[in-house]
Amino acid sequence: MKVLKKTLMLAAIGGSLFATAASAEQVNLTWQMWTGSETDTKSWQHLAEMVTAKYPDIKVTLTTTGWVDYWTRLPVLAASGQLADIVSMQSLRMPNFYSLLEPLNDRIAADKFDVGAFTPSIIGGMSVDKQLYGLPYDVGPWVIYYNQDALEAAGVPLPKPGWTLAEFTDAAKKLTKDGKYGFGITPTNYSVLAAAWGDKYVNDAGELDLTSASAVAAADRLIGFAAKDKIAPLVPTGGANPGDVVQGRFNSGNVAMYIDGPWSIIGMKGQAKFKIGLTTLPRDEGELSAVTAGSGFGISTTSKNKDAAWKAVQVLTSPEALSYLAEQGRALPARTAAQSAWYKVAAKDITNGGEAIDYSLAHSVPYVITNNWAAVENLFNQYFPPAFAGSADAKQTMESIQSLAQQ
Repeated sequence: MKVLKKTLMLAAIGGSLFATAASAEQVNLTWQMWTGSETDTKSWQHLAEMVTAKYPDIKVTLTTTGWVDYWTRLPVLAASGQLADIVSMQSLRMPNFYSLLEPLNDRIAADKFDVGAFTPSIIGGMSVDKQLYGLPYDVGPWVIYYNQDALEAAGVPLPKPGWTLAEFTDAAKKLTKDGKYGFGITPTNYSVLAAAWGDKYVNDAGELDLTSASAVAAADRLIGFAAKDKIAPLVPTGGANPGDVVQGRFNSGNVAMYIDGPWSIIGMKGQAKFKIGLTTLPRDEGELSAVTAGSGFGISTTSKNKDAAWKAVQVLTSPEALSYLAEQGRALPARTAAQSAWYKVAAKDITNGGEAIDYSLAHSVPYVITNNWAAVENLFNQYFPPAFAGSADAKQTMESIQSLAQQ
């Protein structure tokens, strides 16, 4: 009996030691991500489970918040040492937060990870000073959405990718009648269109330069759509988000064309009661330079499990993961090979949707911004609307924004 008890005790001790050893090998990672709906959250949870499916010893715990709250909480979490192991990051916010993330170049070189499988412009968007800080999961060039029914009723030919500024303006004028407008603009369209036209608003040193002749010329064109040509309605100066207002006017049929990204297609389909088409931003005399934005996943500098997090990030941006997101209509994949799946779902029934995105991506460039871009865009929203109404010219507007942005 004593022998049996001793044997059972040893077995129990051995089992306990084995369980402890197994537990020690298990890595628990945290991942913070934004979400817009329950369906959205389920998609991210599915990706987290894909990590464990590939690496059974790694478990990823997902924490989500709304888009606005995510960016409000991120600096608070960083300051209190509570960043997750995996941090989701948008390219337009990378200049503000890259210091929170682990540089990836050395890991990429050591593993011979194929960065070339991703659309180049979003790799640039997720980089700072040629150092990559996150692997991207999606990419989106800004494009023109148009109301095909309105264009056909006005006798306007459906625009082809690569159309010119002159062709765009002519179409917008023909579409402006009976209290409706050809084009809906927002103040933050400035930098997107300036880039498309080849006009610089950031100098070679990476500094904001809104008072150069090139930057002012682009502002004059944008302001002229509303103040001179009258092809665009005025936008609010406070309260409502100008982008939401313009998108609402497009969905209701009040404006025939407006600028947005492919991320808006899914939501728009259920609201617009007309045939939707896509085309590229209008170019000036040279080639189009379509800016892109996107998001991805990085490793926090404070993570204690960076090797495991690197494995997880590779799974979260793998061909399988991005094809899944594309099939859900959630994202235009940053991996070029996975983009066809998105076209079949999100761009289905959108006239020239695939052609417009393909052309834009083939002529895409990283979105050039400064490290205080959020403040700059707030100034755009404050100072462009009065100019649209004719209260200030382009030079005055740009001088005001430049001065305040440097304070």
